[in-house]
Amino acid sequence: MIRPALLEGRDRYERVMEGWVDNTHEDALTHTVRLYDDDRAIELSVEALPSPSYLIRAARCRAVSGAFDPEVAAGIARLAGTQMVGGLSRRVAELTGAGAGAGFALGALVEAARLARQVAKLPRARAERTTGDAWECWQLDTTGWIDLPNSCFTYTDAGRSLFGTRAVTTPIQPDIYSPRPGQARVFERRKVARLERRDGRLRLFHSMHDNVHGFEVTYEIDLASGRIVRAEHITPRLPYMGICSEPQRRIAALLGEMADGGLRQRIQSHLGGESGCAQLYDLTSDLLKLLT
Repeated sequence: MIRPALLEGRDRYERVMEGWVDNTHEDALTHTVRLYDDDRAIELSVEALPSPSYLIRAARCRAVSGAFDPEVAAGIARLAGTQMVGGLSRRVAELTGAGAGAGFALGALVEAARLARQVAKLPRARAERTTGDAWECWQLDTTGWIDLPNSCFTYTDAGRSLFGTRAVTTPIQPDIYSPRPGQARVFERRKVARLERRDGRLRLFHSMHDNVHGFEVTYEIDLASGRIVRAEHITPRLPYMGICSEPQRRIAALLGEMADGGLRQRIQSHLGGESGCAQLYDLTSDLLKLLT
């Protein structure tokens, strides 16, 4: 029987993330995250260089409500000089310890690192060429962010080959590539993760809406068998509608899967990699983390 610690004494749990990117410096961006649930709330901000280094120049967080060990904020501040790349979660855990709120702060920092992959600092003249042109956007994506090529289906040769064979549209605007001086909230994102136990099932929901993405993901787990009996989502907004649409059907592969400790690894082959969708993978993986 699946018994998430977050549902102890209640049948419904919800966590909300609000994040945004400000163009605060000539060479750096500030990524701010507010993360909250019924038990605690935190605000974290990271001043960092854009791709390719993602180097943190300053980081700070403050507890808004709930229990937080003072070492958590102190540890976040010591992240200055750290790159937001592989190994970041381990580094955060080392600096913040295992006290109250440490895991919550780690979650906020991960969201800040994800925001850092959404805004670049490229020449304005080059950015202006992307207006209304999905192909120009795709080319700038793969040069503006070092970690995008082959990160998902869209940024593979297979994804690229679909340009010219079908209609491809994008909501991406030039400011994403080259923010105006002092521009506030260049990029804004809101995510809602929810667990709900009802009628013998555990319902998992995760939504993400921002300038270029719109996802609402729903899974249902039969509590008696531990198997996923519902796996579906809607995507009203995608970076490249017509290409990003292709890997979305892979969510059906989770039907019948056991919601056990190994599922977070197995979803990599179902949803991630060069044939999958990085956003769908992250949204699903983050939900599964809430089941522990």
